[in-house]
Amino acid sequence: MAGAVRCQARGAGLMRGLARIASSSLPIAAPTAVIGGRILQRSDFVTDSGFIATRQQCREMSTHVSWDYRGQRQMVPLGGRVPSMAVDAFVAPNVVLAGSVEVQDKACVFYGSVLRGDLNKIVVGFCSNIGDKCVLHAAASSPTGLSAETQIGKYVTIGNFSTLRSCTIEDEVVIGQRCVIMEGSLVETHAILEAGSVVPPGRRIPSGEVWAGNPARFVREVSYDEIAAIPRLAEGIREIAESHMGEFLPFTHEYQLKENLCGMKGEVVIAQLLLASLKLIDPLW
Repeated sequence: MAGAVRCQARGAGLMRGLARIASSSLPIAAPTAVIGGRILQRSDFVTDSGFIATRQQCREMSTHVSWDYRGQRQMVPLGGRVPSMAVDAFVAPNVVLAGSVEVQDKACVFYGSVLRGDLNKIVVGFCSNIGDKCVLHAAASSPTGLSAETQIGKYVTIGNFSTLRSCTIEDEVVIGQRCVIMEGSLVETHAILEAGSVVPPGRRIPSGEVWAGNPARFVREVSYDEIAAIPRLAEGIREIAESHMGEFLPFTHEYQLKENLCGMKGEVVIAQLLLASLKLIDPLW
């Protein structure tokens, strides 16, 4: 018992020693730039793909303004391949649609996903949804001789962190999280693929069956209740996406200017005149 206690104490001391070594070996933040007469330390900076700004500036900026200038392009045309999405589709701001990608009505593509149609076409069908950080790609050709496009049917739910490449997913299918579906694969209507499953190239998942594993194998038949719940699941996720859509509307911020100016002591009249001159409010308001 005493030996075990001594080993634990020795291990804790070793971890503290490593922490001290790591902290002492880190370089001291040195001035990196001078902006407006102010010396900025390395820790003052926040680096993004499109801009470099101080933390104080980031705090002062409107959320929507800083997001608009994040430097990431959502729609990336590649030659003659141009992405498109329906007016009522939800595509998260940090999603990338590159090349020949079509997102149809009421479809949802959630945060961090990448759809690359640089070699072939990708279609996301009506009321289907793609979870966070998924990757959809389409190869130039398929080993099965079938179409190498990536086709997602209607009312399809694809779990987070999944990867699909040149496969066909028919209507009303559920694909669990972290699934991998390879070239030439076919997942038929009312099929369910459990989380973490891997579908090899050219594999067919028959209609009304549950498959799982690496490589994916038959588990059981899909029940009638599960079949009825598949479209309801897609519709429920669509309702959640609508609440996200409201946070990224292209509205302006004149109301914020009005509130900020009117909140200053003794500046209410000046604010009204300013907004009237900008034709943002009625002059007689």
